[in-house]
Amino acid sequence: MNDTLHRLFTFKAWANDQLLTALSRLGGNSPVTGLAVKALSHTYVVDRIFAAHLRREAHAYSSANLSEMPTLEALAADLRRSDKEYIDYVSALDHAQLAEKIDFAFTDGAPGRMSREEMLMHVVTHGAGHRGQVSAVMLLNSVPPARDGFATYLHEAEAPARRRVAA
Repeated sequence: MNDTLHRLFTFKAWANDQLLTALSRLGGNSPVTGLAVKALSHTYVVDRIFAAHLRREAHAYSSANLSEMPTLEALAADLRRSDKEYIDYVSALDHAQLAEKIDFAFTDGAPGRMSREEMLMHVVTHGAGHRGQVSAVMLLNSVPPARDGFATYLHEAEAPARRRVAA
């Protein structure tokens, strides 16, 4: 499972980078950029909240949404740093740590209890959902979405093993 999580978080970082790169080409005046920043900043906040839960630490977020939106550039830097932290984190976990249940509180105060593995899977799937939302907004605005599928990632990241020439 640790290898699977490492691959999924490496994919998540790659997919975020593909999307952030595509968004940076649009410029700040694009109607897509503002909506993308809202969706991706929410993803970033949830990633950070769960990073704190995983370490049994407090976090400073009272909501899963920011009251003030960052610039795309600032958000991109934060997301990339967070993605690297998650890759490093999952690389160091063993089976017992993955299975360990952790009690925490959601931002609305409701109690939660999840294993580390469940929290990590939530972070991966949550981010994928919001990247999909941004891709839908891009399509609705006649902007080609980023190529961010897992199969695309595998064939780029592991080109020789997939009998492909690296791009």
